[in-house]
Amino acid sequence: MSESPGKILLEMKGIGKTFPGVKALEGVSLTIREGQVHALLGENGAGKSTLIKILSGAYTKDEGEIFFEGKPVDIRGPQDAQALGISTIYQEFNLARDLTVAENIFLGHLPRKGLSVDWAQVKKRSREILDTLGVELSVETVVSTLAVAEQQLVEIAKSLNRKTRILIMDEPSAVLGEKDLEKLFQVVRSLQAQGIGIVYISHRLKEIFELADQVTVLKDGRYIDTRNVSEVTMDDLVKLMIGRDLKDVYPKRAPVLGEVLLEVKNVSRTKLVHDISFELHAGEIVGFAGITGSGRTELARAIFGADPYTGEMRISGQPYRASSPQDAIRHGVALVTEDRKAQGLFLKLNVAFNTTISGLKQLCRWGVIQLPRELNLVKKMIQDLSIKTPGPNFIVVNMSGGNQQKVVLARWLSIGTRIFIMDEPTRGIDVGSKSEIYQIMDDLTKKGVGVIMISSELPEVLGMSDRIMVMRQGTIVKELSRAEASEEAIMKYAVGSEAA
Repeated sequence: MSESPGKILLEMKGIGKTFPGVKALEGVSLTIREGQVHALLGENGAGKSTLIKILSGAYTKDEGEIFFEGKPVDIRGPQDAQALGISTIYQEFNLARDLTVAENIFLGHLPRKGLSVDWAQVKKRSREILDTLGVELSVETVVSTLAVAEQQLVEIAKSLNRKTRILIMDEPSAVLGEKDLEKLFQVVRSLQAQGIGIVYISHRLKEIFELADQVTVLKDGRYIDTRNVSEVTMDDLVKLMIGRDLKDVYPKRAPVLGEVLLEVKNVSRTKLVHDISFELHAGEIVGFAGITGSGRTELARAIFGADPYTGEMRISGQPYRASSPQDAIRHGVALVTEDRKAQGLFLKLNVAFNTTISGLKQLCRWGVIQLPRELNLVKKMIQDLSIKTPGPNFIVVNMSGGNQQKVVLARWLSIGTRIFIMDEPTRGIDVGSKSEIYQIMDDLTKKGVGVIMISSELPEVLGMSDRIMVMRQGTIVKELSRAEASEEAIMKYAVGSEAA
């Protein structure tokens, strides 16, 4: 973090934006300084995306003023933003996947030598830019062969080639695993050292304290406050965003355990999972913690019938061996996947389709879907889960992450699922929507459902789990009760330091 305030690069004052029937922003202000990271926080719908789209030229403001280095400016389109040195990196990367790293960095402004492209200059300059970021990546690698974290670095390098003064990073960590986060942080600090002002948007509050100098909070399209990160706590930020304390985000669980729903005995899967045994009771949430590669997701896939395994499983005392996900679903087992957009939803279809697709058989009579029954079921799910949508025909891609996750849950609840496997259930979801997902999980257990929750967020594991299984190198190394669990205890077993 910067020791002293850099000079002001950009000021947005009293920014307002109205869409038909919706006041998206009202009286919002933001100040960006040289060499500083300014975090922008708020729940989904708080106005963050609208504000950065105004700054990047995708939208024009209806009210307010923008100043760049003290002079009033009008950003009417992306070209105006680029001319000022404002670049944006969105979650969905804007890369030409079949071109090389160097070609992507220079896309749209290749240097020429006479009539031909100066490829030597393209490669040389690309290497220099990557070096300033501390990135060891061949400039001749085709982008489609890169990991997601590496593609993100190419996006950052591309923006630097446009002489960026302000870089907007929209949820940069949402697509990254834990091991890639530290590299991202190093790159952000490298950009700071070059005097670039960074607007950093993230739902992960821990990152804000790791990286940011200042934080501005928006709520319901309005400016709430700007604070120095060194002067606030996580609880302060949560209260500013949602109006209540962090401790109130998690429901006060008082589980009443029922029968053993799922029994897993000596389950192994090639080199990924070894000799796993545990039980899941009705009314219980069992959390699975561990670093990336510990085997948690591989175990979930075996239980869900997605991958073969050795060992035994029982559901309510009866032998269970799912030969496919469809088989698992018939036995009342559901997997809420880590990547809901790629694996959990039909994004371009509506809420109704996504809710009922797994249970159409129960809505049919003589092979014909009973549309009134389907509509009533969908409406009930929308109401029960407080899904924010204009109606059953609303297209899912236009919903917030929290509401998309509720649609996934609605699908499984509509077919009477009793065992939920939730893999990173709140990834990419704001803290207010997280609270709603947690409440739904708590309500499920009160109805006799058992939940296996896999999460990389330790506060979430601690806040929601009745028991915690810590995994390392494909096996359970420790079971912790709620009383004995802490972040330190979990990490000690997850990384193997208890043996030291």
